[in-house]
Amino acid sequence: MEARPAASSRADAPPKFVTGSLLRHILVMSGAGGVGLGAIFLSDLANIVFLSWLDDQAVLAAVGYASSILFFTTSIGIGFAIAATSLVSRALGAGRRLRACRLSVNAHLATFVASALTAVVIYLAIPWLLSVLGATGHTHHLAARYLQILMPSLPALTVAMTSAAVLRSAGDARRAMNVTLFGAIVNTILDPIFIFAMDLGIEGAAWATVFSRIVFMAVGLYGVIRVHRLMASPKLNAFKVDAPAFAAIAVPAILTNVATPASQAYVTAAIATHGDDAVAGWAIIGRVLPVAFGAIYALSSSIGPIVGQNYGAREDARMREAFRLALGVNAGLTLVAWVILALTSGAVVRLFGATGDAAHLIFLFNVWLAPLFAFMGALFVANAVFNTLDFPHYATVLNWGRATIGTIPLVHLGSWLAGAEGVLIAHMAGGIFFGCLAVWICLRLFDRLARERA
Repeated sequence: MEARPAASSRADAPPKFVTGSLLRHILVMSGAGGVGLGAIFLSDLANIVFLSWLDDQAVLAAVGYASSILFFTTSIGIGFAIAATSLVSRALGAGRRLRACRLSVNAHLATFVASALTAVVIYLAIPWLLSVLGATGHTHHLAARYLQILMPSLPALTVAMTSAAVLRSAGDARRAMNVTLFGAIVNTILDPIFIFAMDLGIEGAAWATVFSRIVFMAVGLYGVIRVHRLMASPKLNAFKVDAPAFAAIAVPAILTNVATPASQAYVTAAIATHGDDAVAGWAIIGRVLPVAFGAIYALSSSIGPIVGQNYGAREDARMREAFRLALGVNAGLTLVAWVILALTSGAVVRLFGATGDAAHLIFLFNVWLAPLFAFMGALFVANAVFNTLDFPHYATVLNWGRATIGTIPLVHLGSWLAGAEGVLIAHMAGGIFFGCLAVWICLRLFDRLARERA
């Protein structure tokens, strides 16, 4: 009986990010987000560690192929979460709470419908997509079965992502963190049970992820509906009115986020020409990278609500300062992650039992290439600002430039000159130019908005 007044007071609270220390807001939001994302990335890492104990390189290669497709499907959820962050945070910053509630429910509905349709299309195309990526034989069969189990749970995952975005927009870092934290704990507990105790192998890993996604959704909806009361009753007419605003941000944001898995799919296909060992190494890096740089992913998710609330409150100077501080935090987090990766390279190789090309790729990334992620982090932070300020097409052009001009010719050259290692070097180096360009454009955008408002 005492929870209701607490929820009511929380619902009546003023916008959180328009006053107080911006650095503190960034560190708190990024820290909480980093814990949540770190938990899910550690869960993914534990997943592949458990699968590596099956002593079958085909299983790791299958996860590598499947991951390229899963990154694409997750981009749908990211796109709608970005739209929800942009619109809900700005409404809250402007003091328009009823509009924020209406936008929240319509964001959840749009996310569910779009992800359900995507899941159906991808499910039917799984064999063809894996063949395009270069999977064959037993590896193709394992990857297909893995994806067939996971794909129907895509709507649960994307709805959870939208709920977390709404919670971040309200400044509730802890509950946004809990969305992924609780699900990751469930996934990590169920993995060994399904993989080993029930002897399901790679299928067990998929089922553990399905159950964790359901937990994601339940925790997120509880926070939005019961705690913050940021969910109005769904109405068809209101949905029709808000749909264009969501589409204007979500569609470019989806295209922006599809660029990353598209480039990774191209890298996967390029590495596949050098054997399953190289693909297994790439799959391991794909799990290690988000664990190491999870705080930077969280930073890019956190800066949007902070900029959005200040944009709604017409605090132009605070928007620019928040962006500058976010870039500094990005550089610091990259440095810390690089040191940790370099010091633990041998342990990572032994943990996964990696040999040959797989081990060489892991050492190359951890010791020499990891600091280049700072440029990708800068691109992510700038993209979050573009999406929040109603310029999502800037992010789309930059990300696709990175995925095409900054990937294809360089990866092709790297593969020819140095094999799988050359592919990895080229993939990381391609982000340098576009990270710098994104920062420059973002700073010019702040100047332009300040002049227009003046």
